[in-house]
Amino acid sequence: MQKIKLNDEVVVIAGKDKGSTGTVTKVLNAKVLLEGLNLAKKHVRPNPNAGVTGGIKEIEMPLAISNIAIYNPASKKADRVGIRTNKDGIKERFFKSNDEAIV
Repeated sequence: MQKIKLNDEVVVIAGKDKGSTGTVTKVLNAKVLLEGLNLAKKHVRPNPNAGVTGGIKEIEMPLAISNIAIYNPASKKADRVGIRTNKDGIKERFFKSNDEAIV
């Protein structure tokens, strides 16, 4: 089970966007894409056959999972994630600080 999943609210704890919060849009192996964060400028060559206009575009670049932490709405801070098995035998994620399950 992964500790960071799609649509999780996370806080960037290292890098140029440190302190920013965002939503996970895509999970890669050891990296994630965050909505509107870690933007880079990419120079795009025009391709009239494909209908692509040229210019400089800003794209979201992946961030390492080690540089983000899940956002805990109860404490309004970044928090660590643990994995446990509940009474029904199903694995669930929980916040380490207050032992609440992550919905």
